[in-house]
Amino acid sequence: MEHLKPDDAHRFLTKDPTAVFVDCRSEMEFLFVGHPVGAMMIPWNDGPDWDINPHFVGQVKKACGHSINRPVVLICRSGNRSVDAGEALERAGFTKVYNVLEGFEGDLDDNHQRGNIGGWRKHGLPWEQV
Repeated sequence: MEHLKPDDAHRFLTKDPTAVFVDCRSEMEFLFVGHPVGAMMIPWNDGPDWDINPHFVGQVKKACGHSINRPVVLICRSGNRSVDAGEALERAGFTKVYNVLEGFEGDLDDNHQRGNIGGWRKHGLPWEQV
């Protein structure tokens, strides 16, 4: 798995139209916090019990047109969950897996809030909230 800073991930996605951009946060995070433009929601784990999604690999494979050779760029809240998701994809044979460092919201600041230190949003990259 390769790790990309948010700006590098955005450039990569812009240059490679075959890449699949997966936001692996929960449905609530995706909908209410916002998400990168062009990212599809496939939760790695989700509430209420936060169990690992047993269909994650299959759902990503379907999003990739059933190819394990298409680039998959993963983003989560802070860049940690997406590592676990990426490792699962690699175990399933995916060959081009990328993790977005800092995630969508970045690390916690001194006030225990996200979005002030780093992340996709903090870097001013395209995002939306629906």
